[in-house]
Amino acid sequence: MAIGVWVLGDQLWSGQSALESCDRPGQVIFIESLNHGQELPYHSQKLVLVWSAMRHFAQELRETGWNVTYKTSVDFKTPLLAWIEQHQITELRVMTPTDRPFANLIQQLDLPCEVTLTPSNRFIWQDQDFLDWAKSRKRLVMEDFYREGRRRFNVLMVGDQPIASRWNFDKENRKPPKGKLNLPEAIWFEPDAITQEVIDWVKQSPALKESQKYWAIEPFCWGVTRKQALQVLDFFIQTRLSAFGPYQDAMVTGEQTMWHAMLSPYLNIGLLHPLEVLEAAEKAFHQNQGVWELNSIEGFVRQILGWREYMHGIYLHMGEDYPSRNFFNHNQPLPAFYWTSETKMNCLHQVITQVKEIGYAHHIQRLMVLSNFAMIAGISPQEVQDWFHTAFIDGYDWVMQTNVIGMGQFADGGMMASKPYAASANYINNMSDYCKKCSYDRRDRTGENACPFNFFYWDFLDRHHDKLKLNHRMGQILFNLTKLSDEERKLIRQKADQWRREHQQTEYRLPSTP
Repeated sequence: MAIGVWVLGDQLWSGQSALESCDRPGQVIFIESLNHGQELPYHSQKLVLVWSAMRHFAQELRETGWNVTYKTSVDFKTPLLAWIEQHQITELRVMTPTDRPFANLIQQLDLPCEVTLTPSNRFIWQDQDFLDWAKSRKRLVMEDFYREGRRRFNVLMVGDQPIASRWNFDKENRKPPKGKLNLPEAIWFEPDAITQEVIDWVKQSPALKESQKYWAIEPFCWGVTRKQALQVLDFFIQTRLSAFGPYQDAMVTGEQTMWHAMLSPYLNIGLLHPLEVLEAAEKAFHQNQGVWELNSIEGFVRQILGWREYMHGIYLHMGEDYPSRNFFNHNQPLPAFYWTSETKMNCLHQVITQVKEIGYAHHIQRLMVLSNFAMIAGISPQEVQDWFHTAFIDGYDWVMQTNVIGMGQFADGGMMASKPYAASANYINNMSDYCKKCSYDRRDRTGENACPFNFFYWDFLDRHHDKLKLNHRMGQILFNLTKLSDEERKLIRQKADQWRREHQQTEYRLPSTP
């Protein structure tokens, strides 16, 4: 009996379950599929990150005794069949894919050997443990899940109670970027020979020219090995974690990373495990207790043990129809500026330009600029989700479905979020400096220079009043809507409709969008 292991591009660490299931190093295959890489016009740096990290990890496995086959191919099946025949593989082991479409792809390959899916160990919570927890709950509230995770894994706890007797310091983590911030440097890397080879290949590939229209491929500064990912983790803990909390929601022109950890690309392809990230952060906090503020470490823990684990669990819990949800029946096309960044709205211009350059934006830029605008403007949540999956270097099906369909667009009707995250220009002005250099007037709702965030925000509330009034958290907001005169509501609706007409003529539709 010959056992072979297929290592997928988001499972790149030696402790993953398919590799660990083998008694000794044996046959391993890696496959770069061009078809898979062009299903969407993915960010060029995302392709480079995954394929370079795969090649580096394959090299590491060779050095530890594994017999590694590395193939670039149009599809997955052709090299798999040849490898199975060459090495007489009788059992193919693959760690269960996190993304549902890839799990379905494996089932459809019809390979001439037994296929064993080993349980995924990519997350802190085991899949079945989350499903069992969800079954026991009347509501799937992230805060409840987060507290349960703190207890189960003994993170920032004293006995069965949280440190300082508080679970959540979110209110202390919303400071606007006022005054001199003394922002820390970021850690980036120069491409080595392997990475440069991938960059050159992506640049020259005719099949990937669609991506080249939109995204910058160089300079490419991301890490591509576990050693580099650990350097990023250590750098964050040493230079950023102590001050991470207060300004984690702030946005500043020209500042791409602020105090954020920049760990999600490495977590999402397996170069880091979330539990080791938490352990390193908690250890550093205890070593600096009395010096570091608790709100910074708690805010970081909540993102990893709370939000990230919760997103994955919800993805497991929801059915296959989840990505088609559209609670508000929004169907406007995604505006072209999401691809080009050419818009007079400075906040969107700044964030999209940043995404084009490095494939990254932090969580508030994603939620309260990119997602917020799409929702209040009535853009199709499916087009928004596809764009997020395409544009972000850390974007995968499991994380973008829940974050965009659920959190960002409220397209699931509140299965995840307790209210829509809709906001006018006032929020963006408070949490950023973007409005200072914007062509639009952040105070104006209906004038010639009115900020689109303003007229779309009030139009959104007006259009969906009957649905929103059923949400108890929307009462005060909808009451403010009643203060607008009928004439002003009419002008708001006219402004919104005019903007949609003007931008509907310039949309770009993703190939996957029906």
